[in-house]
Amino acid sequence: MGLGYLLMIAIALLSFGVQWRFKSKFKQYAELPLLSGLSGKEVAERMLRDNGIDDVKVISVDGQLTDHYNPANKTVNLSADVYESRSVASAAIAAHECGHAVQHAKAYSWLTFRSAIVPIVQTASTITQWTLMIGIMLLVFSGNPIVLGVGVVALALVTTFSFITLPVEFDASNRALAWLNNNYTVMQTSEEHAEAKDALWWAAMTYVVAALSALATLVYYASFLFNGRRN
Repeated sequence: MGLGYLLMIAIALLSFGVQWRFKSKFKQYAELPLLSGLSGKEVAERMLRDNGIDDVKVISVDGQLTDHYNPANKTVNLSADVYESRSVASAAIAAHECGHAVQHAKAYSWLTFRSAIVPIVQTASTITQWTLMIGIMLLVFSGNPIVLGVGVVALALVTTFSFITLPVEFDASNRALAWLNNNYTVMQTSEEHAEAKDALWWAAMTYVVAALSALATLVYYASFLFNGRRN
């Protein structure tokens, strides 16, 4: 259990560092004007159009870094800073979210699978909130491992979902960068493309550390279950 606890601390520190670096990069590239002068909204609309997608809307949503694609209602949701901004960062993020729309249109297998298991994972996430701590108390005071076992299984599902998300996110960035690289009217220099690639790489790293954090948490609670049953 000690090793699991140290692992969680290490991952938490790594996550903090990656999140700080991503926000720093986003701020840096958000201050670099896109030479083409296109807004995030305009970049998104162009990418959708170039991929033959005419049933997806690009809308503005509240918050910072709240950008996402919603397959349920087919909307590319861009935060106000991205939707209105005419920067390298806004172009990169808008193209990335459209990458998810392209995945949806082309029935990309990992996105289809992830979307299919969302209801299960949502239920599992709710279960973990009360089964883990209650399960540990029952295990310690009564030796009953059942509730904790249920919590660990539910947490394993949530952790699996975090890892399934990784190929979805990396593929969306690859689609975005390929499209940006082939559209001189959007990004006009190799420097802009390199900056967009850097921004998306750090964004992807936030998903990597989130998956590692979920795995570390799973190992931590599974160690309670394993040691409790062994004793």
